Amino acid sequence: MSHCVKIDEIRHSLLFDSERRTFIFKGMQRQLKEKGNSRMTVKIRGPLYSMSRACEPIIRSVPEWFGIEEATVQYIRDADTLPTFIAYHEDIAIGFLTIRLHFEYTAEIHCMAILSGYHRKGVGRALQEFVESHLRSLGIEYLQVKTLSSKHPDTNYAKTREFYLAMGFRPLEEFPELWGANNPCLQLIKRL
Repeated sequence: MSHCVKIDEIRHSLLFDSERRTFIFKGMQRQLKEKGNSRMTVKIRGPLYSMSRACEPIIRSVPEWFGIEEATVQYIRDADTLPTFIAYHEDIAIGFLTIRLHFEYTAEIHCMAILSGYHRKGVGRALQEFVESHLRSLGIEYLQVKTLSSKHPDTNYAKTREFYLAMGFRPLEEFPELWGANNPCLQLIKRL
């Protein structure tokens, strides 16, 4: 997917969070290549909280990835309580990524979704890179993600695995029963 991204400009702004006594990234703007020679500006903001209303239309636009209603509802609720990063195009939320901070040096991508019309335009890559920069600023050394294993024939999740591998993640372990026998889980990890 890296061939889809044309970065013309990146702007980060750092703010000091006095409660957490750390710097946080408040926003980033990127120019992404659309079809032809046109450019699409994507602004990324986060970490944010109470974002379920912004995330729900995005996650509901891709039922081929989020087909278990109970899990979908929980992912939407989690955007209210977990650090959430939102990608905007023309003030419309087009993608999000939520993270869990597990330990002092580790974090996990809890959920990531891109509005269906914005796939393969570099939005996921921009979100991922922004989150990684933010996590490095917190001293996080490892980032993990869980997704459907290749033992399941779902072609959409094959694309998900390809994305994470292209982003530098490596398979760490497979959990055949974590999500039930019909949904084998693959854990991938990346050193930041």
